Amino acid sequence: QVQLVESGGGLVQAGGSLRLSCAASVGIFSINVMGWYRQAPGRQRELAATITRGGSTNYADSVKGRFTISRDNARNTVYLQMNSLKPEDTAVYYCTAGPSPDKLNYWGQGTQVTVSS
Repeated sequence: QVQLVESGGGLVQAGGSLRLSCAASVGIFSINVMGWYRQAPGRQRELAATITRGGSTNYADSVKGRFTISRDNARNTVYLQMNSLKPEDTAVYYCTAGPSPDKLNYWGQGTQVTVSS
């Protein structure tokens, strides 16, 4: 069983930055895909970014060029650096992990990100 704990959320003004962290309870070197999804009020959960064990990344079009996902296998942690934040980035951000992008078996509890205009 993999437990994921997110941190780093908060309130920031538009144009600002935040870095989210996701700490895993097991070594992530064996987990192929790790990523971040987000869910805004009244909307479905959607992909923000994923990263594979080999370092390949995938981003939602809405965050490309502004968000950067990275993983530190030595620290069992995945990060999401978010720059040039917009009010529409306001959401609960969830860390996830699994063997493939369509088999994300593990989810964290989420961390709230609020961007004020």
